[in-house]
Amino acid sequence: MVFKRMLGAFGVGAPSVDTVLSTPRTRPGGTLEGEVRLKGGDFDAEIEHVTLGLVARVEIEHGGGESAGLSEFGSVRVSGPFTLRKGEDRTIDFRIPVPWEAPISEIAGQPLRGMAVGVRTELAIAKAVDKGDLDMVAVEPLPSQLRILESFLQLGFAFKSADLEAGHLYGVAQELPFYQEIEFYPTGHYAGRVREVEVTFVANPGGLEVVLEADKRAGHYSGDAIGRFTISHDDALRTDWAGELGRWLDGLTQYGVHGGGHHYGEPHYGHHDDHHGHHGGAGMGAVVAAGAAGVVGGLVAGEIVEEIFEGDEEEGGDDW
Repeated sequence: MVFKRMLGAFGVGAPSVDTVLSTPRTRPGGTLEGEVRLKGGDFDAEIEHVTLGLVARVEIEHGGGESAGLSEFGSVRVSGPFTLRKGEDRTIDFRIPVPWEAPISEIAGQPLRGMAVGVRTELAIAKAVDKGDLDMVAVEPLPSQLRILESFLQLGFAFKSADLEAGHLYGVAQELPFYQEIEFYPTGHYAGRVREVEVTFVANPGGLEVVLEADKRAGHYSGDAIGRFTISHDDALRTDWAGELGRWLDGLTQYGVHGGGHHYGEPHYGHHDDHHGHHGGAGMGAVVAAGAAGVVGGLVAGEIVEEIFEGDEEEGGDDW
C-alpha cells in the first residue's frame, strides 16, 4: 500500500476525472450545466476539492511581441473535501453562471476563427498529482449582439477573425481582465475606404457598451476612428443597424481622420460618451488603461494552450 501511495504521488493509479456538459452551448449571462464523473484509482484518495473554471485563450502583448495565455474568467467550487474510495464511481452535478462579458466563440453553429473558450475541471488530490479535464464550450451572441454583427454582413463586410486582448478599456465599466475584438474587412461599397472595422462588446443585464474602431485608408488622411455608445438590449433589437453604421462609416470618409484617434459620425441613439481616452493614432491599444502584465489571472504557458485548444482556428463557416 505504501508503494502504491508513492506511485500515486506521481499520478500512477490515481483517480480520473471526466466532465460532461449537458448544455455545451450558452450565451453571455446564461449558465452551463453538467456533471463531473470521478473514477477511483488503485487506492483510496483524499480529495481536497473539485473546482470548475471558465477559461479562454488571451493574447498578451509584452516587449514588442505577443504571446498566448489561458485566462480564467469565472470559477465554481462544486465539492469540498471527501474520500474517493478505490475503484469508486462518483458523480457531481454542477451549474456554472456565465458572465455577461463572456466572449462570443460561435455564431449560427460556426466557430469563430481565433476563439477558444472552455470549462476546466480541477480535481485536487491530497499528496498526489492533481487531475484535470478541459471541454470546449460554445458561447453564442445575445440577440442584441447578433443584430449588430449581422449588419456588417449587410454592409458588404466579411468576418476576418476574433481574439481576446489582455487589459481594460478606458472609461468602460468592465469586469473581466480582457476584451474581445471581432474584426471585419470590407468587400463591397467600403472596400478601399477602410481597411477593417473592429467591434468590442461589453454586455451587462441592461444592455451593451459597444466600441467600434475603423482603420481608415482612403482620401488624404488615414488613421483610426473610434465610435462608442451604450444601448439597451431591447433598443438594439429595434435599431436599423445597417443604416446607422453605414452613416457612421460614411462620416469617416466625409470628414477624414487627422492622425488617428478622432471621432466622427458617432451613433446618436442611446447614451454615447465623447471621451474615449484615445490619442495619437495608436488604435484600440490607446484606450486600454493598463498593460497586460498582472492583468490576466490564471495564465499557463502558450504551448499548453495550443495543446488544449488544438485545431480550433482551422474551423469556421463561409460567413464566420
